[in-house]
Amino acid sequence: MRDSMHKFTELGQRFPTLRSASERRNDFHEIDGLFSAEELCEQSSRCEQCAVPFCQTYCPVANNIPDWLMLQAEGSTRAAWERLSEVNALPEICGRICPQDRLCEGNCVLERAGHGTVTIGAVEKHISEQAFANGWVRPISPERERGVSIGIVGSGPAGLSAALRLRELGYGVHIYEKQDRAGGLLIYGIPNFKLAKEVVTRRVSWLMDSGVEITLNCRIGKDKSLEDLREKHTAVLLATGVYDARRLGLASEDVSGVISAYGYLQHSDRIYLGDELSARQRSELSARGRRVVVLGGGDTAMDCVRTAQRQGAKSVLCLYRRDRNSMPGSRREVAKAEEEGVVFRFLRNPSSILLDSADDLQGVRVQKMRLAQTGVDGRALSVAIAGEYEDIASDFLIKALGFEAEDLRSDLSLSDLAVTDWGTIVVSKPSMHSSLGGIFAAGDIVRGASLVVWAVREGMDAARGIHDYLQGMEDFSNAASAGTGAREVRRARKVA
Repeated sequence: MRDSMHKFTELGQRFPTLRSASERRNDFHEIDGLFSAEELCEQSSRCEQCAVPFCQTYCPVANNIPDWLMLQAEGSTRAAWERLSEVNALPEICGRICPQDRLCEGNCVLERAGHGTVTIGAVEKHISEQAFANGWVRPISPERERGVSIGIVGSGPAGLSAALRLRELGYGVHIYEKQDRAGGLLIYGIPNFKLAKEVVTRRVSWLMDSGVEITLNCRIGKDKSLEDLREKHTAVLLATGVYDARRLGLASEDVSGVISAYGYLQHSDRIYLGDELSARQRSELSARGRRVVVLGGGDTAMDCVRTAQRQGAKSVLCLYRRDRNSMPGSRREVAKAEEEGVVFRFLRNPSSILLDSADDLQGVRVQKMRLAQTGVDGRALSVAIAGEYEDIASDFLIKALGFEAEDLRSDLSLSDLAVTDWGTIVVSKPSMHSSLGGIFAAGDIVRGASLVVWAVREGMDAARGIHDYLQGMEDFSNAASAGTGAREVRRARKVA
């Protein structure tokens, strides 16, 4: 083993310095900085270079973590970047928002042995920023253009990852995005203090410089039909995400002041981005001066409570139906929220919405819960304590209970598309091919609401699946060079 590694016995674990809670809770800037050049190499050198790297095993994109840590420990940042970006299409984003404490870092052998994990996410972020700053991330120049185009519906992490890999392979790529900005959840849904919008727009601009076309304000099924895309493109990838808020199932949950997490976070992002909003829009979806209660225990709930603090809420309380150890969100995010003044109350489940005589929101009544046996997911189940309730005052109630799929079969007029009972698209893995020829799907519309890194992984898988599908067409190259239309090429594939 090279002398540059195994330094965990000499060097302690360090993370980049966080801005103080009192400072960061007053703005939407990212809360941490970068390592110094010396710290970057030192923290990379702590890696044990395990024969069986659990960090890589538990990474959804199977990142070659030990390899680029070793390269960085030797001071070869550019080589580390090249190795890192081989398997991860969006490392500058994953380094910022992946829940490393649940994935690579949480399964680091050093963490389990009590030495403190290698700070993988912070190193990944730093390497990525060095790559962009030094001009190593140059527009894609494929070895050859294939003369065939792929349509992608949605510009979130799955769509962007697929576009990148397909463009590298020489395909024409056209993304259709229903919003007025590209980026999907990365732009409208993740607060700037976790993921600076400039990081997303930088990647989008780079893709456009690489030849990827993006049409904004285009809702497939309304502004264009999916059939239009199938006529124009040889294959289509559905990467729409899931945005329907899961409902409480309680009376009066549609009153003013009860809002969905996505609507709230999108509104906050639009304000940060400088969009012109009416005074009513600004007031109805702002937490300023209000008693905020957030329902949920995942990463989206943490985004909501921390956003509310920054908007100047009078108080911010997070309610979760299980205990702290059962929360599905990142424990680091919970700790940061508490540092910033958020209060958590566990074993509380909403049972009714409280209104005053004018039907204005006054709060929420919660059922007190207790832990029971462990469920199939390894977390303790919670059961109601009969007759025990608590009334909690609130004039701003945010539902952060997860998201469900829209009715794509109806929206896209695809009655033959196979979907699950939850409305997500059924695909064959790893190709990500749907039940319809030439139509692929990736990301949350396949997995359900999940991590960004899983969407990145499935976007890359879909790109490879599309490439293999097209390469398998009989006489595909001849048909493409002769200018055969997409419909005729699909027919050739069906015959084959």
